[in-house]
Amino acid sequence: MRLRACFALLLFLSACTTTSPSPREPAARDPRLANLQRAAKLPWTDGGRCAVREASEPWPVLAERCFHALDHDRTEFHDITRRCAVASAGAAAMGIGICVLAAPEIVVGAVIVAGVVVVGFAIKEALDTYAEKRGRPQVQVRPAPETRPVPETAPAPQKPSPKKRPKPEPKGPDFPPVEPPGVTERDRNRCEPIPVPHRGGNDLHNKCADRVPNNTFSGWDALVNGKNFDALQLATRTLWEVKTDDFDIHSPHSQRFFARMKLPEIQREKRLAEDCGYNFVVGVKSAAHKAALEKLDRNLNIEIMDWC
Repeated sequence: MRLRACFALLLFLSACTTTSPSPREPAARDPRLANLQRAAKLPWTDGGRCAVREASEPWPVLAERCFHALDHDRTEFHDITRRCAVASAGAAAMGIGICVLAAPEIVVGAVIVAGVVVVGFAIKEALDTYAEKRGRPQVQVRPAPETRPVPETAPAPQKPSPKKRPKPEPKGPDFPPVEPPGVTERDRNRCEPIPVPHRGGNDLHNKCADRVPNNTFSGWDALVNGKNFDALQLATRTLWEVKTDDFDIHSPHSQRFFARMKLPEIQREKRLAEDCGYNFVVGVKSAAHKAALEKLDRNLNIEIMDWC
């Protein structure tokens, strides 16, 4: 309810801040076209497919539904107006990034994108369709410097994470593949990651999941293929399941029994992730737990969570 209330507030502000068209502009501007033009200035990991699909909705709704598809490694959000921090508890619950992106007006310095922006192929196709209908030149897809004003105080450059894999030199548009080839619309719907609330009941488990490096949905689970995964690293298409059991306090016999008991569910989760083209990682707290699972299944990718 708080989330919906926050977006209702943003929609209201959007209506209040809309100005009448100037004599130099068309009398009626297409909201869908305006959304596509705004989305074209952002980096997307899916080529802008989500933005095109939701372009007929008000911008705050598009921002909420497509936030997961942004290239979060290249995008920073700053609550310049402090609206998100004080507007409501719902804004804090859904995340400052979504709240800032969903603002009806573009505030200087609120959304900062690293590097140059290449128009997503899906957004380009949609804009070209508009251009053809109006007899205007099509949008050219080529890197171009951003047109956003430079904030008065430039943010300090971020140090590259030692764990972040270097991106390969792109051969086409500047976005990574987000799904295996040949997927159907039904597959795309069930494989598209959706942020959902943690199931609750285990604060330590949730804290360890939220601290997974580069967790796209920190504070949320990631619903993929009907399964709530504990963490998602969208940049590398990796889903995580976090195990916070006190494995080391049990006897060796109990440890072996515990590992065998949990293995079928872990293998099922791995299949669900891989069916949608994701990598799968199991996070554990101890080397003993890692060794026990690797002994049962050498195909599992298991990481010790030194942050947990």
